[in-house]
Amino acid sequence: MNDVTITYCNPCGYGKRAAEAADALHRHLSVTANLVAGKGGIFEVRVDGEVVAKRIKGHFPDAAEIVGAVSTALK
Repeated sequence: MNDVTITYCNPCGYGKRAAEAADALHRHLSVTANLVAGKGGIFEVRVDGEVVAKRIKGHFPDAAEIVGAVSTALK
């Protein structure tokens, strides 16, 4: 079984984005993502410890991008 984790910056207010991404993963891929509150501006999606999507300066992955990245990593 693959471990999917979304780590998000709680003080930054990224919790809603993380929850939306987790919901999209569940709906489209039947994957349950673990949500982990963090800090320091982090927003990372990992599959089995490997980062497959993350926030970088000037870009925030949307739910569709996250679903695609996780789908690719699970193959």
